[in-house]
Formats: sequence, structure tokens, C-alpha cells
Amino acid sequence: MLKRLIATLFIMLMLPMSSVWADQYSDTLNLFKNAGESGSLLKSAYGYALFPSIGKGGVGIGGAHGKGHVYAKGKLIGDTSMTQITVGLQLGGQVYSELILFENEEALNAFTAGNFEFGADANAIAITASAGAQAGTTGTSTNVSGGKKDASAGGSFRKGMAVFTVAKGGLMYEASVGGQKFSYKPR
Repeated sequence: MLKRLIATLFIMLMLPMSSVWADQYSDTLNLFKNAGESGSLLKSAYGYALFPSIGKGGVGIGGAHGKGHVYAKGKLIGDTSMTQITVGLQLGGQVYSELILFENEEALNAFTAGNFEFGADANAIAITASAGAQAGTTGTSTNVSGGKKDASAGGSFRKGMAVFTVAKGGLMYEASVGGQKFSYKPR
């Protein structure tokens, strides 16, 4: 009887958590859908990787980490994680959401094949507005965004991929060299 009660309580406690995660992903996706160019590119994308929250921080040497889901043709196909290490002039911390769009099946397959990496970047993030520039294996891109309420995004596919970020909060000044490394686990 006690085991059954404990199991029931555990399940009841976990149900709200699973809906919170589901809401977090759908809320983040809706944010990008309504943020200018990311929304229009999302409509034509073959697939995407979505990271609702990535935490980043550093003083001289920095790092970031976040977990997300990968989708193909709107269906969840796997889980992904991102780890970033940077070296250079940096101070502070931030939390942001990231959306990586895959223009076609080939680009998605390159991402899901194993350990995928993006290269060097430079950013300036303040509270819930951000501006950045990036150069790496996908070419070069720039982005500017507001916070959750006034996010806007601009960009296009480069080598089959496009990356968008929206700052959620924090204060970080950064001029660093580093890269994002992704892992993928199919469902």
C-alpha cells in the first residue's frame, strides 16, 4: 500500500513537470515563429534543433551548455545538447534560446551524424536584447534580437543551416574565440 501511494505521488509530481517542458518548447518555438525572418525560414525548413534555455557565463574563460530537441518535418526525432568553451575578453552571464534551422535533409543529416561543431563567434548581450556576429562551419551570420516580448530576427540559410538566438536575460560582454559542439541522440 505504501509503495503504491509513493508511486502515485511521484507520478502526480512528475506530470506537471512534463507539461512545463512541453510548454517551454512550444513557447520557445512560437517565439521564433513570430520573430521575423526566423519565422519565414522555419516554414520552409526541412527540420530544426530547438534549445529553450542555454546558460552561458565566464570571466576570461567561459562556457555554455543547453539541452534541446531535434525535429524533422515537424516530428520529434531526437535529443541534442550543446556545449561551448570560449577564451578571450568576456565577463558576465546570460541565458538565451537558440534555434538551428536545416534547409534540407542533407543539412539535418550532417548535424545528426555525430559530434557537430560551429566555429568562432563574437557577441554583445545586455539584459534581454542582443546583437551578435558569427563565423564558422556554416558561413557567416549576424543577428539582432529583443527580448521575449519584442524579439526580431534576421538571417538566411548558409550552407544549408541558419542559427537564431533570443536573449532571455543576463548581462554579458564578450569578444572571444570558441565554438559550439553538439551531440545528438535519436529517439
